[in-house]
Amino acid sequence: MLVETTTTTSAVDASYSSTVTVKAVAPTPVAEPRYHQDFNGNYKFAPIQESIVTRAMIRRYWRDMDDAAVSDVVIVGAGSAGLSCAYTLAKADPTLKVTIIEAGVAPGGGAWLGGQLMTPMVIRKPAHTLLDELEIPYEDEGDYVVVKHAALFTSTVLSKTLLLPNVRMFNATAAEDLVIRHDKSTGSKRVGGVVTNWTLVTLNHHNQSCMDPSTVTAPVVCSFAGHDGPFGAASVKRLVSAGLVEKLGDMRALDMNMAEDSVVNNTREIFPGLIVGGMELAEFDGLPRMGPTFGAMLSSGVKAAKEALKVLESLKGRVQDGIVVA
Repeated sequence: MLVETTTTTSAVDASYSSTVTVKAVAPTPVAEPRYHQDFNGNYKFAPIQESIVTRAMIRRYWRDMDDAAVSDVVIVGAGSAGLSCAYTLAKADPTLKVTIIEAGVAPGGGAWLGGQLMTPMVIRKPAHTLLDELEIPYEDEGDYVVVKHAALFTSTVLSKTLLLPNVRMFNATAAEDLVIRHDKSTGSKRVGGVVTNWTLVTLNHHNQSCMDPSTVTAPVVCSFAGHDGPFGAASVKRLVSAGLVEKLGDMRALDMNMAEDSVVNNTREIFPGLIVGGMELAEFDGLPRMGPTFGAMLSSGVKAAKEALKVLESLKGRVQDGIVVA
């Protein structure tokens, strides 16, 4: 609607006049909100197309794979030892690209429960210091502490590890082989990464042939593949089958006191480019198993991270695109 008003001055200045135009604009209709949070029966999600969801996942997943194709450290196994290693390593040096390969759909290994499917997690001192860093509450029993539920530890270390910007994790992905190269500077072999495939593919090579894998290149691999299950001790078993190690020591019967000290103290680079810890190390060295106490898993992971930093320091200036060169 237009309203026009004209005002004219007196005869003294008859040449001057002014016109004021007032324009009334109809109110803009209020758009219906694209989403609405109302838990009383009127909850509405923002609209989306199925293809948008698919592309949102694909872009990010393949971007991560492309970025991780050359990493600084690959960690095999996202159990309590592997996650402790990844957290310690990535936090110690934010410039490192740390890639975790986990065969299971759910990371965490056996650390979602304590012994015999019970929920509390027992951790002997001094491994409890990692709990303090992660701000995980526990009951202090003197020489050991108890986390009320193992899942509290696992979910916390998992989330805090994945929050670190230099960590990528690919679960439901198996490290089905090692990359082993000739190191010209030493004249010997060294591990230079891992061969990966979807876990369901790896488990079905006997049903369908020619399902070729992919690779992740890295100068250091830290393996915590455990001692049981379809991928138990996979990395050290591969060293034997490749003729690079004569045989495994085979894990010994349970001796809790000897086992935990031995696993932590012997976590090391067992072969150039391959650091092994946790229960996979027990299989390699022939160490006793420790049963339902988790301190050695945490501290073995931390020790492996420290060993990885030493190896990377020794390789400074000798790594090009993830490959150790002379």
